[in-house]
Amino acid sequence: MRTSPLRLLRRPLTAALAAAGTVAALLVSGFIATPTSAAEAGCRVDYTVNQWAGGYTAQVKVTNLGPAVSGWRLTWSYTAGQRVTSAWNATVTQTGASVVAANVDWNGSLATGGSAEFGVQGTWGSANPAPADFALNGAVCGGTGTTPPPTTPPPSSPPPSTPPPSSPPPTTPPPSTGCGSALVCSGFEDQTGTTPSGAWQFAAPDCQGSGTATIDTSVAHSGGRSLRIDGRAGYCNHAFVASTANLSSVGPVMYVRMWVRHTTALPAAHVTFVSMPDSSQGGRALRVGGQNGALQWNRETDDATLPAQSPAGVAQSRPLPTGSWQCLRFAIDTTAPKLDTWLGGEQIPGLHADGVPTPDIDQQWLARTTPPRPTALRLGWESYGTGDDTLWFDDVAVGSSPIGC
Repeated sequence: MRTSPLRLLRRPLTAALAAAGTVAALLVSGFIATPTSAAEAGCRVDYTVNQWAGGYTAQVKVTNLGPAVSGWRLTWSYTAGQRVTSAWNATVTQTGASVVAANVDWNGSLATGGSAEFGVQGTWGSANPAPADFALNGAVCGGTGTTPPPTTPPPSSPPPSTPPPSSPPPTTPPPSTGCGSALVCSGFEDQTGTTPSGAWQFAAPDCQGSGTATIDTSVAHSGGRSLRIDGRAGYCNHAFVASTANLSSVGPVMYVRMWVRHTTALPAAHVTFVSMPDSSQGGRALRVGGQNGALQWNRETDDATLPAQSPAGVAQSRPLPTGSWQCLRFAIDTTAPKLDTWLGGEQIPGLHADGVPTPDIDQQWLARTTPPRPTALRLGWESYGTGDDTLWFDDVAVGSSPIGC
């Protein structure tokens, strides 16, 4: 994730941070115990919380138990001063303690028994109790729930998955797990030797060292082949394999899906394993990697990171688990400085930029207002200090429509 040695801006290594994070899942039962007209015309709400010190996301599933509706409004109140800062798959507004979530164009119709899912991100202070007064189009959904308090140690493994939100605006239906009409759709099964060839070519963007790239027939997510990168520590050890596809026409939102496996936890130092030449940066890279033990985005032009490398910012990212295949997905808006990131089924709060500055996450990232325009995809390894790693990539896809896991 750096330019040539003459242009390199070295940042001091940051000590690994103790990230506050825990996952608290709760179910707000929406059935009223005694049958009434409100119950018959009401709803059920599943409210699943993922919280850390001072922040949270909530995945909300609302099920209609009454007559079919062509548009819906779910209301609730927060009782401990929580504030919604962003949302997906619904239009969410807050006035004081009262919150209103309204459907978007594609998920407004709810048959009897039908459901819709959306998510919110927000902040909390001394407590984060679950709402207890949900109502759908004015009809009460009964039930109560409590949210366990957060703990301070960072998770040693990824939190339990929650259903993924769809991509950032423009809002779209849930993604398909197939490649569909994606411009890049590769499980490396077309590779016939151990050296990448054809649609995948070895690349060392600035300088090359002892890192290597091979086609591996012993480890694969699916099929019988994967791309293996033996990444080496130290600047000028760039080792990437680049897709020959020109991604300049993919959009307006570019969706990227890959399965990745690696052997060594992300270090405190800055590393990169996905590099995308960006025409809005004059060909310099838009990069995905890690720092302080957690996933991060990095922009080569100004060295901005997402999230900010503060304790609170890093706590809102996630580590990349080792020793198992992980589904990593991105959505990059090429019309605005917006992007989103999912690891497995979880949207990562610290890797979410929606255009509205959020403390410790994206103020630095949004300082540059020019939308990104990636033109190619490179998979591999760069390290700017310590950090050998062996990585495998498989089932890679890039297209203009959402691509699931």
